Amino acid sequence: MSAALDVFDAARELHLAPGAALVAVLGYSDRRNGGLHPICAARLSAATRAAEGADAVVFSGWSRRRGAASSEAELMVAAWDGPACPLVSDPHARVTAENAAHVGTLARSLSAAEVRVVTSSLHRFRAGLLFRAALRGSGARLSIHPAPGPRSLRFALRELVALPLVPFQLALVVWRGGNPAAPAPR
Repeated sequence: MSAALDVFDAARELHLAPGAALVAVLGYSDRRNGGLHPICAARLSAATRAAEGADAVVFSGWSRRRGAASSEAELMVAAWDGPACPLVSDPHARVTAENAAHVGTLARSLSAAEVRVVTSSLHRFRAGLLFRAALRGSGARLSIHPAPGPRSLRFALRELVALPLVPFQLALVVWRGGNPAAPAPR
C-alpha cells in the first residue's frame, strides 16, 4: 500500500497530465463495526477493475463510528490491491453530496477528462445525479460502475429515504465544491 494524498492537498501535489481519468470509490458503513463493511469491500473489489488505465483513485468516506481509528476512506486505502497509481483519501466526506463535491472540485483542478464512480447498484441513481451536478461544465465524462455484492433492506430503505432529499443535496454539491469558483472546504 502506498501513502495516499488528502483530497484537499491532491490538487496542489498531484501532477497529472490534463485529460486524466479518475476513479472515485464511495465508502459505506452501517456504524456497527470498525472494519471494512461488506458493501464497501464489494465496491473496493469493483474498483480494482474500474481503475485499469486510470491515472488516480480517490477513496471517499468518513468514519461513522464515534472514536473509530480509521475512516472508510483510510480503510479502503489500506485494503487497496488494485493497479498502481496515485491514491487520494477523502475522509472528510460525510454524505454522497460531499463525495461528489470533493471529487468534482479535484477533477476540475486536475482538468480530468473522465471520472469513474464506483458504488452499489442501489446507490448509483442518486450518486449519478449528484456527480453530474458536481461535474457540470467541467467537460469530464462520468461513468457509474455498480458493484455487485451484498444487498440489505437497511441500505435499500436508506436510499428511498434519501431520494426526496436530492434537491437539497444538489444545492450542497454546488455550495461545497461543485462550483469551480468556490474554494475547497477545509
